[in-house]
Amino acid sequence: MTNSRGRPEEKGRAAAGPRDDKGQDEAHRAAARREADKAEVDFRSLGLSPATMAAVDRAGYEIPTPVQAGLIPRALKGIDVLGQARTGTGKTAAFVLPILERMATPGRGGSPRAIVLVPTRELAVQVRDEFEKLAHGSGIVCVAVYGGKPLKGQIDKLAKHPAVVVGTPGRVLDHMSRGTLSLSGLDIVTLDEADRMLDIGFRPDIEKILRRCPEGRQTLLLSATVPPPVQRLATRYMHNPEIMDFSTNELAVETIEQRYFTVDPTRKFDLLDRLLEREQPRQAIVFCRTKRGTDKVFERLSRRLARRGERRGERRERGGREGSEGSQAVACIHGDLAQNVRDRVMRQFREGTVQILVATDVVGRGIDVSSVSHIINYDVPEFCDDYVHRVGRTGRMGREGIAFTFVTPEEGTQLTRIEIRIERLLERDEIEGFEAFDRRPAPAPVEQVPTAYGRGLAEQPQQEPAEKPKPAASLLGKGRGPKRHRRAL
Repeated sequence: MTNSRGRPEEKGRAAAGPRDDKGQDEAHRAAARREADKAEVDFRSLGLSPATMAAVDRAGYEIPTPVQAGLIPRALKGIDVLGQARTGTGKTAAFVLPILERMATPGRGGSPRAIVLVPTRELAVQVRDEFEKLAHGSGIVCVAVYGGKPLKGQIDKLAKHPAVVVGTPGRVLDHMSRGTLSLSGLDIVTLDEADRMLDIGFRPDIEKILRRCPEGRQTLLLSATVPPPVQRLATRYMHNPEIMDFSTNELAVETIEQRYFTVDPTRKFDLLDRLLEREQPRQAIVFCRTKRGTDKVFERLSRRLARRGERRGERRERGGREGSEGSQAVACIHGDLAQNVRDRVMRQFREGTVQILVATDVVGRGIDVSSVSHIINYDVPEFCDDYVHRVGRTGRMGREGIAFTFVTPEEGTQLTRIEIRIERLLERDEIEGFEAFDRRPAPAPVEQVPTAYGRGLAEQPQQEPAEKPKPAASLLGKGRGPKRHRRAL
């Protein structure tokens, strides 16, 4: 069987049918490798102090991920590290733990002693929360500074000399220019999601900040991809960095099933509605390309789900079994929303009170919720790396997930570029009635009727079309057509 682009159709994963013997063998070997890794590496073998190990145990971390097992020992030795790792692999804890270890030793004076630069406000909050969780009871204070929040509150927090500052480059520069943040006492600088920061235009700000940092600092740079701009940044501002690649050959996480729909552009929302009804996701993120598109999808989806909830409530009152299903709460998030609204939405999404989140790519980087089961690319991303980061919102920390991408007939080339980038073919999915191509039977051929000359229609000589009659000359003026009267309404 072939798909719409003439290539062999892939079989689904376990949900679509049973695995063959080869697939079972591969699964057994992968499980055996994971067990072997667990037997060889644990957090106690990484060189962490007893106080940090107590924080790790309190956080419920048992087995380090590959990026944690590889980066933490090198960072503890003071080596500059450029680490390539996908989202959802535990890289936040991989640089938080070495920073906390550094805070336990005397510094060179001044405050703060560590700074972490991130691309988005949501990611700043996420990193700060990770610091607070792992620094519980140690007295180490972490402050997040980012746009959208009043400067006064952040200035008051910085005046208390926190040991760690997490922030977006623009707001960090703002505080530096006001004199409310000094980097003279820094021991360690971390650039998280460096490729994304460069993508959204933070390169000049990052370079200004790095030029103000002490020469003898340690620098950690983590990025899902390492394009030439990231390489140039590392070459210019890091001291003999050790490059560590924790990504597998495939950019797409193995535990994520990836499918696509070919759909007419005018029917994308109806397809989204039917897909959510079919899948019943635990939590889902719907990615749109623009802020305006995000608002439109959110408003339509809110109305549709509200009406569906009302119908279920009516059936529940009548004793129908369908009424046992709860309605799905939906919210949206993008860069034009006020920061307090974005914070509230993210808090509700992390708590699980919001099941469906409609978002843009910019804020999508800061969404780290392990319970996300479904990713829906309502719009095909403009850049292939954005697809990798979108899909990485599910399948976090080894959990399984599934991603769907809506592709219009004109976007086949973009889908092919994505598949080349991730070195994997997406499986085609369909929902009856939403195919982009007209699958109705073609009209029957016209039957050739014999003529008096004994020849069919195809054999008859073609006659030149008769000339169209010229319009009658108008009495109101030369060259005008006949006067037309509009019927009264």
